[in-house]
Amino acid sequence: MAGGNFDVIVVGARVAGAATAMLLGRAGLRVLVVDQARLPSDTLSTHQIQLTGVARLRRWDLLDPVVASGAPPARRIRLDNGQVVLDGTLPRHDGVDAIYSPRRTVLDAILLDAARAAGVDVRLGYPARSLAFDDAGRVAGVAGRAGGVDRARLVVGADGKRSTVAEAVGSRRYRQRPPATLACYTYWSGVPLGHGELYQRPGRAAAAFPTNDGLTMVYVAAPLDELAAFRADPEASYLASLDRCGDLGARVRAGRRVERLRLAPDLPQTFRVPYGPGWALVGDAGLVMDPVSAQGIGNALCDAERVAGAIVAGLGGAAPLDRELARARRLRDATVRPMYDFTAALARLRPAGAADRRVLAAVSARPAEVERFLGVFSGVESLRGYRSPGNALRLLGPRGLAGLAGDLLLSAVAVRAGTRGKGRPGGRR
Repeated sequence: MAGGNFDVIVVGARVAGAATAMLLGRAGLRVLVVDQARLPSDTLSTHQIQLTGVARLRRWDLLDPVVASGAPPARRIRLDNGQVVLDGTLPRHDGVDAIYSPRRTVLDAILLDAARAAGVDVRLGYPARSLAFDDAGRVAGVAGRAGGVDRARLVVGADGKRSTVAEAVGSRRYRQRPPATLACYTYWSGVPLGHGELYQRPGRAAAAFPTNDGLTMVYVAAPLDELAAFRADPEASYLASLDRCGDLGARVRAGRRVERLRLAPDLPQTFRVPYGPGWALVGDAGLVMDPVSAQGIGNALCDAERVAGAIVAGLGGAAPLDRELARARRLRDATVRPMYDFTAALARLRPAGAADRRVLAAVSARPAEVERFLGVFSGVESLRGYRSPGNALRLLGPRGLAGLAGDLLLSAVAVRAGTRGKGRPGGRR
């Protein structure tokens, strides 16, 4: 059975795939996006779109549909680490000043509708059974059902952390960290929030954010070695975790759980080589981190923009495609690596060190500094710069810094080492 011919086929039609397909379609390319699921459907997700992602939605004229869906803005964030509480507003960035936590049934549908409006051929319930290769070993298309092959100049894998495209082309992993946590979350009514709440406790992290339909999404992270206990009694383990977080447990118990608990133990942390002959990876297919820092959706939108730009330039003849994709990879790694290393440290769920506690205490009483700190988590402030000894000196002054010199030196060395990464990136291009 004959298939079609396209410039690009995108495998995976959720956030990363739909956004990539939309941007390519808007650039005038012939694009097919396929997904074995029949969307919109639910999927495991952190929900939060950080400021950089919200700014992209605004530039793409897609923020208004998110707002119209009833996903409330969270302009204020309260972070409680058990010793210090930071309570403040997010900084304004590129025309936005709030993060949103829409249900994935909502966000995926908005992006997929935008892809259709851009002229993208959308095929759902399409199992991409295998890739097609030409005589030179270059990926040349996707084999779907009934034996048909849809051909393209480039196939993009946007099919998540267990990407079949990445496996089929032998994309190697690097800077890999072992899975550290499990995630457990659900939705509650009668737990109203006008802002976002984050909690850090020894062996636990939790988050509560408003989402669609007047509901609150409440998430818990726990060490992966507690998986057996969570599987034995998910609700008891989940609620006991929330009871560690101030009055959050009591407020949740006063509400009503409206859906089942989602338990996610499969949380890899890895980079993958994101391009090669006839193929590219985007979103979680190419880089995935622990959800404890809620960076996934924002990273997917950023990566979609970066990779789509490289594809448009490469297929349009402005520069060789491989060179453009290599440039996108270097930019991805340099941009994301500090947050990746920071997230891996957060995922160990250990108490804050002496330097971090002192800095947080200094920040807590200064609204402008709280705003800047929250900007780090939202991707608009440099993480490496914020965690530098120079910034600690600015916040604490010479006297406050003196007693923490050794701890800060170790922190700075760790940041620099994390920025360099562990070993050279490997993988087949």
